[in-house]
Amino acid sequence: MTVQHFQVPLSQIGQRLDLVVASLAEISRSQAKLLITRRHVLVDGTPQKASYPVRNGEIVEVSPLLSQPTTATPEDIPLDILYEDDSLAAINKPPGMVVHPAPGQWHGTVVNALLSYWGWHVEEASLRPGIVHRLDKDTSGVLLVAKNRTALEALAEQFKSRQVRKTYRAVVVGYLPQHEGEISFPIGRHPQDRKKMSIHARKSRPAVSRYEVLESGRNVSLVHLFPKTGRTHQLRVHLAALNHPIIGDDLYGSRRMEKTLPAEIRHFPRQALHAEAIEFMHPQDHTVMTIQAPYPADFAGLLLELSAVWE
Repeated sequence: MTVQHFQVPLSQIGQRLDLVVASLAEISRSQAKLLITRRHVLVDGTPQKASYPVRNGEIVEVSPLLSQPTTATPEDIPLDILYEDDSLAAINKPPGMVVHPAPGQWHGTVVNALLSYWGWHVEEASLRPGIVHRLDKDTSGVLLVAKNRTALEALAEQFKSRQVRKTYRAVVVGYLPQHEGEISFPIGRHPQDRKKMSIHARKSRPAVSRYEVLESGRNVSLVHLFPKTGRTHQLRVHLAALNHPIIGDDLYGSRRMEKTLPAEIRHFPRQALHAEAIEFMHPQDHTVMTIQAPYPADFAGLLLELSAVWE
């Protein structure tokens, strides 16, 4: 499929854009919606929603999607291995690194690096071999990866049954209402912005996070976080819902709120969230293991700046 240009015919004036694209480009409606969502359809040079009613004389431009890989490939990328045996590995994921290939990030991920490190070549279509759980791109910290199917299934069952205990450390705006507490807002997809999660979604799932305040002062708090469930963006959404977003979180936070913070920490470039530790049962010998991840340089520097602020 090459770039195609169509002028809206009289017979289709007022129809939804997805229906018009499906008809003119001779593709399915679902394919048309995908192209529109990914901004591969322009109407007179401007992206529009799938429900947009086309008008007389408008030019619809349809660009093809780039081919997408179905199998992850090895890439020589260094990793910080915290622990490894025949069943699993735990890495200290750096901020800015995506866990597995996906639209918008097909290379440079943890999976690409692990395939090279282990010398694996995935024969069947898979973009996330060994991945048991995920961390957001800009969240640093400990990540478990299974090295065989038995370990993968055992660890996945522990996550599903909430037997895995995770501890995060975060720096947030303001002072939380109590020294420790629990946040239990259900979470689902944001009703308008599909890249975000929300406590005001049309369809939500239960989500519970516990917090403990470690330090606070100058309108900043350092907290320990203990998610009891594992919803997408859970900790970030829950803290933002309390009006105490994580510092540096452009998706759920507010740079306007951060103007009230000490100048030393005001421009932290990512969400100040680190997966500090994980406790689980080893899938082979069933011993309880706890693995901790040291802070990356940027987070360690932020805590150093905060210690000076609080003195």
